[in-house]
Amino acid sequence: MLIRSAHQRLAWRPPLLSLRPAKQWQRKNHSQTADSQDSNAYCRDLVRKHDYDSFLTSYFYPRRTHDAYFALRAFNVELALVREAVSQPMIGKMRMQFWRDAVKSIQQDKPPHHPIAVALHRASKEFKLPAYHLNRIIDARDQDLVAPTHPTVDSVATYAESTSSTMLYLVLSMLNLSSSDTLAHAASHIGVASSFATLLRALPFHASQRRMVIPVDLTSKNGVREEEVYRSGGHAEGISDAVFDFATVANDHLLTARQLFKESGEKVPAEAMPVFLSAVPVASFLEQLEKVNFDAFDPSLQKRDWKLPFRIWRASSSRSF
Repeated sequence: MLIRSAHQRLAWRPPLLSLRPAKQWQRKNHSQTADSQDSNAYCRDLVRKHDYDSFLTSYFYPRRTHDAYFALRAFNVELALVREAVSQPMIGKMRMQFWRDAVKSIQQDKPPHHPIAVALHRASKEFKLPAYHLNRIIDARDQDLVAPTHPTVDSVATYAESTSSTMLYLVLSMLNLSSSDTLAHAASHIGVASSFATLLRALPFHASQRRMVIPVDLTSKNGVREEEVYRSGGHAEGISDAVFDFATVANDHLLTARQLFKESGEKVPAEAMPVFLSAVPVASFLEQLEKVNFDAFDPSLQKRDWKLPFRIWRASSSRSF
């Protein structure tokens, strides 16, 4: 069973993305229908390549929501890749400003000619997606450009709430389920757990870029020296213990989300289940991490779990995660 106790000690390498918006996107013609078809295909392909876990869960959403779902997920991928695509934070901040302006233009029915913006415009009109949530994600990603290292677990959780959790709020809104406090609360915890797992999976890549994504309070507690991690990876003193602690917090958030439904005595509502399938890849990764004794640098963690599609299907069928 994953991770002994909440009280015990206890992502894929981000591909580079050109700063130039959607160079490979070319319209077949100038009609609105062609624009929409091309933008939907672009978003779907971007998610498939860079967020495969979300691509897998897409199959369980109502067909009528697929285009909007991929627009939201592609928007999230685009912002997440900005930091690795630019040479200086200021250039990244310019890119974030582009997206702030794009969200404003979308609300005015004047989206810029960018495939994700075109798809988001259609999704926003059809499902009345809150611009507030879109801007919240942009602001959090923008701040991360200049302050990628977090001092405490709580500060990482705040960042995760503003990114991954907020993305789930948008998906709940798309499904017309945003009025449920229980669903929103559970989604908040799933989002935080997802962000923590993503950071742990991407730890080897970030270390190669001389960045430490585990918060300072955990590295200090376990005597981790960042320079040693950059040089020695999983052999650095204390790093596996810090990973253990960070993974425990992620697992605690999963347990809390599950407990919210247990307390009500009901399973996850069928219409909301696709949203909570996001927890399945997180649980799978944390279990794999435990099997390698919390060595986040173990190469096996960068491989896709071939059982994951079945696990997602089983979770959907049982309405539990």
